Amino acid sequence: MDRTPPAVANEEIELYIRTYYSLLRSSAPIRLRSLEETHVAMNSHLHYRAGEAELDITAFTYSALRLPPVFPQVSLVLMGQMEDVFRRRGYAGVETWEPVKARARRRKFYYEPERRILAAFIASVSDIDDMIPAMVAYQIEWNKLHDKLNMNQVRKELDEINPEENGYISLELMETLQEALGITAADVRKLTQVWPGAELVRNLQLAGRKRLDVRVNVLGGGLSDYRRAVQHWWQKLEEAPPVDVTERPVYFVSSNTHSLINLMSGFVWAHQEEIVDFVLRENPENLAEEYRRIRAEDMDQFGNFLYYSSRLYLAHPRYREEAERKAREHEEQVGIYRVSNPHCLDVEADIIDLSRIKPEWLDPRLGLSATDAALLAQSDALIFNIDYPLGMAAYHVFSQVSTAVEELLGVYILGKAATLNGRVGDVMIPNVVYDEHSRNTFLYRNCFTAADVGGYLNYGTVFDNQKSVTVRGTFLQNREFMHVFYEEGYTDIEMEAGPYLSGIYENIYPRRYPVDEIVNLFINAPYDIGILHYASDTPISRRQTLLSKSMSYFGVDATYATSIAVLRRILQQEIQRQSRRQSLIPSTSVQKPVSTKE
Repeated sequence: MDRTPPAVANEEIELYIRTYYSLLRSSAPIRLRSLEETHVAMNSHLHYRAGEAELDITAFTYSALRLPPVFPQVSLVLMGQMEDVFRRRGYAGVETWEPVKARARRRKFYYEPERRILAAFIASVSDIDDMIPAMVAYQIEWNKLHDKLNMNQVRKELDEINPEENGYISLELMETLQEALGITAADVRKLTQVWPGAELVRNLQLAGRKRLDVRVNVLGGGLSDYRRAVQHWWQKLEEAPPVDVTERPVYFVSSNTHSLINLMSGFVWAHQEEIVDFVLRENPENLAEEYRRIRAEDMDQFGNFLYYSSRLYLAHPRYREEAERKAREHEEQVGIYRVSNPHCLDVEADIIDLSRIKPEWLDPRLGLSATDAALLAQSDALIFNIDYPLGMAAYHVFSQVSTAVEELLGVYILGKAATLNGRVGDVMIPNVVYDEHSRNTFLYRNCFTAADVGGYLNYGTVFDNQKSVTVRGTFLQNREFMHVFYEEGYTDIEMEAGPYLSGIYENIYPRRYPVDEIVNLFINAPYDIGILHYASDTPISRRQTLLSKSMSYFGVDATYATSIAVLRRILQQEIQRQSRRQSLIPSTSVQKPVSTKE
C-alpha cells in the first residue's frame, strides 16, 4: 500500500504561497515587489539565481513566454473569472480592450494602453499560482537588466538605434552588450525567441529607461465565481455545435485540439501535396531538411511530419483563411466539430461523432477492420475532447462536464510532465498520483500499459506503473521538494492528474473529494481511467528542460504515440460496447421492411 510522502510541505514554498494569497485578499492592488523577498527565499528550481546580481536569462525567458509581450508597459494587472467580475469592480467592457496573447499559455488577456492595465481571465487558483511567480520572476530579472544597462555606456549606444528604421544590433555592439550584461551568445538567442526582430532593441531601450513596479489586484476570488465562469463556458459550448453533447454517451479526453482530429479526419492526407509544397517553399522551422531526411531514411515518420507541418500551414497568414475553411468542411463530413474561442475560459473543445467515422480516412495505425467499422456506424457515442486546462481548472471543467452529459464511458488524460528519471520524449504511465491540492494519494487502475504506447514511439522509452505528483505550479518547486518525492519513488511531475481524479471521485461517490487520505479508485470506477504523460522537462538532471528547448517538432513523436493509444482504446471500447448491445437485441425484434404494396 502506498502512503502519502512525508514532509512534502516545503517551508519556503509554503511561506511564499501564504504570503501572496494573504496580500491578494486586499481590495486594493498590491505591488509585486512586496513578494520578491519570499520569491527569492523559495529557491525555485526554475529561478534558482533569483537572489544573485547576475541575470538569470533562462528564468526570464520562461516567464516572458507565459506573459503577453506588452508586459513591460503594464502598470496594473487585474485578474478575474469573467466579464461580470470586472464590471462589478468598475472595469466594464474589458473584452473590448486590445486582445493580447502569451506564447506559452492559453489564457485570455486584454490590454488597455492608455491606463497601462492588463486584464487576465483566470479559471482557477492554479492561474494565480502560475501567474504570480512568473510576474515576480519577470520583474526581478527586468530590474537586474535595468541596473546593468545603466552601469556603463552600452545604454547610450542602444538608444542611438532607431528600431522603426533599423532594429539590427551590430556584431560589435552585441559583443559589448553581452559583456555588459554578463550573458552568453546562447542567452541572446533565448532573448530573441521572446523578443524577435526589432522588439529586442525596443525592450532593451525600455529596460534601460525604467524599472518595473507592477501592481496586481484579484477582483473575484470566490469558488462560486470560478464555477459560474465554467458554467458560462459550458453554456456557450452547448450552443455551438449541431450535436447535443448532453444527450449522448461521452468518452472524455483532455489532450490538445489537433492530434485526435488529425488521426481521424483524413484532411492532412487528402492535402499532403499542398502541405509538402508549403514546407519546401516556406521552410518553417527548417522542416524542408527534415522532409528530405524522412524521404531518404524513414517514411514511417511521414505521417507525424505531415501532422506537425499542417499546424504551421493552417496558421500561416498567406494560406490560413482558405486552408481553415477546407479543413472545417472536411472535418464536418466525418462528424468532427470544433468549438473555438469559447467565452471566459480559453479551453477549446472538439466533438467527434463516432457513428460518422470514415474508415478509409483514418490513420492506418488505428487498425479499423470492416467489421469494426460496421459496428461503429451504429454508435450513439461521442468523443468530447478539450484542450487540457491548467491545474485546478481541470477539476472545475470535468465537474461541469460529468454533471451535464448523459453518461461517461471513459476518461483519458494526455499531457506534458517533468520526469525525474527519464529523458525528454519518454512516456510515463502512472497508477499512483499524489495531489498537492487535496493532499490525497489516488490509487487507480490505469487502462494503459507500456505495450499500448511502445509500438508507436520511435525515439523515447515508455515507463508504466509509475507514481506521479500533481504540483500547484511550475515555479512552486525546488530541488529539496523534488528529492523528497524522488526518494519515495515519485518520478512524474505534472499539474492536472490530481484535480481530474478529484472530479472522478465526485462523479463516482455521493460526496465531495476527501482531503489528506489514500483514495482507492480501483473498486468502484465504472469506466476507463487512462492517464498518459510525455516528458518535456528533466528538472533534476538538467540534461534537457522546458527552459532550454521547446518541444515543438521534437515532441511530435510522443504526442502521436500517446494519441494513437488513446484513440485505439476508445475505438476498441466502443466496438465492444456495440457488439454487446447487438447481442442483446432478439432476432425476432427485427422488423421486416414494409411492402410498398401494402
